[in-house]
Amino acid sequence: MKKKPTLSSALLAATGRTPASTPSTAVQEMPSQARPVLTSPGREGKKAIAGFFDPAVSRQLKQIGLERDMGVQDLLKEALNDLFEKYGRARIA
Repeated sequence: MKKKPTLSSALLAATGRTPASTPSTAVQEMPSQARPVLTSPGREGKKAIAGFFDPAVSRQLKQIGLERDMGVQDLLKEALNDLFEKYGRARIA
């Protein structure tokens, strides 16, 4: 029984490209540490902080943001600064 061609080989044949000239092949050959990390200038030097909460928490946070014309990140910044102040730390968020 003849083996079916893969989707990627069919696409290569349709576009006239060779496997060596495709961008995905070049990325696969690079070690994971050498891959460039794309970040926006506003996020440079920043660290993401995340948590898992009930969907109602997300909804309520968004509702407060809409009421106050603020984004979720601005609300979280305010909340973190209040928390830092409560525990005697600098408001650095």
